[in-house]
Amino acid sequence: MARKLRQIEGSICAPKGFLASAVSCGIKDPNATRDDLAIIYSEFPTVGSAVFTQNEVRAAPVRLSSSYLKSTEPRAIVVNSGNANACTGHEGMINARAMASATSKALKLKQREVQVCSTGIIGVPLPVDRIEPKIPLAVEGLGRDAAHAEAASRAIMTSDTCPKEIAVQTKVNGKMVRIGAIAKGAGMINPHMATMLCFVTTDASVSKAEIEAATKEAVDHSFNRISVDGDMSTNDTVIVMANGAAENDQITRSGKGSAEFRSALNQVMLDLAKKIVSDGERVTKLVEVQVRGAASNLDAERAARAVANSKLVKCSWNGEDPNWGRIIHAVGYSGARVKEEMVDIYIGGLLAAKNGLATKTEIDKLSEAVSASEFTVGIDLHLGKGEYTVYTADLSPEYVLFNREEYSLNRKK
Repeated sequence: MARKLRQIEGSICAPKGFLASAVSCGIKDPNATRDDLAIIYSEFPTVGSAVFTQNEVRAAPVRLSSSYLKSTEPRAIVVNSGNANACTGHEGMINARAMASATSKALKLKQREVQVCSTGIIGVPLPVDRIEPKIPLAVEGLGRDAAHAEAASRAIMTSDTCPKEIAVQTKVNGKMVRIGAIAKGAGMINPHMATMLCFVTTDASVSKAEIEAATKEAVDHSFNRISVDGDMSTNDTVIVMANGAAENDQITRSGKGSAEFRSALNQVMLDLAKKIVSDGERVTKLVEVQVRGAASNLDAERAARAVANSKLVKCSWNGEDPNWGRIIHAVGYSGARVKEEMVDIYIGGLLAAKNGLATKTEIDKLSEAVSASEFTVGIDLHLGKGEYTVYTADLSPEYVLFNREEYSLNRKK
């Protein structure tokens, strides 16, 4: 098991050479004063990597940023909330480029060195005329302390109820390196990845091949294992930038220091992934679904995702009902190889079903396990060595009401 790293303050500004800021542009509401635009900037050249949504409908900033990253390493990220700039046609690409251009001019960078991200309502033109004039102000306000980092983390929030940030430090190749990150996400959470943005900074010296492999591995073990409501977004983005300011011997792919660096990056992303699920729109429980004993890892994944996305299962969790029957029925239709008479199910560590049949575990104890804000559902198929874990949540009546009201409000604007 990987060593749990000590967390430090500063999130994205904890690593050397990274600055952040936030300003208000009134993107969703011209009369609003909350910050809705953030900039993250590295004083030194970086190597970068990113993972974007696999939705076939991809927002303009996703298409633009992925194209930039193919030829140029990033130095800055500009991100707005309140408007996804998705399904906005040719105008959307023009506006995304305008954000990159304004940011690059203010920072004296090449336009392709700027990654652009947006999050918010889909299908509404981005009010770029409110954004461009505020970008120089955001650049002037760049700072390297925890307050600036938190301001940036709050500026990217949409339906989130709290900011999500983390920073850790660990020794790699004899030098202390730091990794910091912020994320947003609450609804439309389902791989790959979720309606989420995550920005990671590190002062480690890392090769291009290593940063790409490490980023993909960390995303696969975190953001690609979470589910709140089964919907996949048009704007999902994870961007990692490493500027080498820690002056460690460069970490190469599978080389010295790679294991320590990847372990730290995995911990950072998994921490934020769990925070996203815990802050799901009106959810009340964080549930870890662990499948083991499957015929293959793919079968384990199929079973875990079926349980994690089952509306019936999620509703029973919300009602504090330890209904293992709904769990085994989801496993049965998952597409995984299953022998009903061999399935064991644990709820909160308590054996609820053995060999596909109810156990003598008291229902009150099982109900108490499901009433906790966090609990684990374990499923053993006893067919092999395959295993997989997904992090999910319950589904509440308030989720439906919230999204109905949010949709109605957005239609009126």
